[in-house]
Amino acid sequence: MNKQSVRTQQQNLSVQKWVAAVSVILLAVKVIAYYSTHSVSILTDALESIVNVAAGFIGLYSLFIAAKPRDIDHPYGHGKAEFLSAAVEGTLIGSAGAIILYKAVQNLINPVELEKIDYGIILVAITAAVNFLLGYYCLRIGKKNNSAALTASGKHLQSDTWSTLGIVLGLVLLYLTGEKWIDGVVAMGFGLFIIYTGYRIIRSSVAGIMDEADKNLLTKMVALLNANRKPNWIDLHNLRVIKYGSVLHMDCHLTVPWYLNVHEAHREIDALAELVRKEFGESVEFFVHSDGCLPFSCRICDKKECSERKHNFEQRIGWTLENILQNQKHQLTE
Repeated sequence: MNKQSVRTQQQNLSVQKWVAAVSVILLAVKVIAYYSTHSVSILTDALESIVNVAAGFIGLYSLFIAAKPRDIDHPYGHGKAEFLSAAVEGTLIGSAGAIILYKAVQNLINPVELEKIDYGIILVAITAAVNFLLGYYCLRIGKKNNSAALTASGKHLQSDTWSTLGIVLGLVLLYLTGEKWIDGVVAMGFGLFIIYTGYRIIRSSVAGIMDEADKNLLTKMVALLNANRKPNWIDLHNLRVIKYGSVLHMDCHLTVPWYLNVHEAHREIDALAELVRKEFGESVEFFVHSDGCLPFSCRICDKKECSERKHNFEQRIGWTLENILQNQKHQLTE
């Protein structure tokens, strides 16, 4: 693991420590707000904050595991632990949503007397602001470092922000009108929203565990390679990108002129690696196999002044998401 990868994982771990610590404080604030008001809406927010605390520490542990160097038993490192963490977090979020839904229905059937609504509104609104800022920071660092755990934490915190704001608006409406049923209806709506958020996080984490192709990432990478294609890059195929936590593993076959020596071919691979790292960050590992061109490659090669050319150049084949993944060299059909 290179130094940049180590720094990236240490940054992820540091951010997650803040997430875990702040989630404990926000939970305490929401519990105080609930006991002051007896609002089931605020109770739903407090229940989700319990999940925040559990998920924060699970995420912290997963990032601690992911930061460990690769070993004999884990030659690709421990980055997959982040996807497991995200899956657990998504499950906890979905479970919290189901409990919230149950409590909301109970409240609609048997409403309770509410107290100090204005006080509760202020406390909950403060937690929403803190969650939004922390969630935004988590998402920014998570996307920058390709961290599934931080991205999941950021999405969770921001979903908590929007649900809290909705609860605040419902409480304001209740405070102005005095209609008790509003409390239960608001809690039901955001219970469903939280269940949906949990499903999305689980879906994303399962995709990472199963090494599902990231179409958005691959599309962006193909566009980058096409826009910066060098004369000696005759062909590129069998491209694969796998995520291991914050590290991307990329392997492909690069076709270069057959007469290049080993050092010259390696310089072309280095140029490819530098291009990708410049766009996607330093935490990218490469396994690039260099192929020598064959006579049929001449028809798709526009390299100038090639003394070994066997056929005239006819057409350049642009790399697409479909053809660059194929496990064979590209050629023009007769």
